[in-house]
Amino acid sequence: MPATLEVRCTEEDCELDMFEMHYTYDMPDEVGVADFSCPYCEQTESLEAIEL
Repeated sequence: MPATLEVRCTEEDCELDMFEMHYTYDMPDEVGVADFSCPYCEQTESLEAIEL
């Protein structure tokens, strides 16, 4: 099954609390949270993975 990554935005003024990304099998293993930006506030440094 392809990987799923749950991410939260920690930017104080951002209204988005979390989102989930679903990868395809073609996504390289080294891709992580640092490669994306928040879809709401567009910040990159404020994203962190949610560990369940």
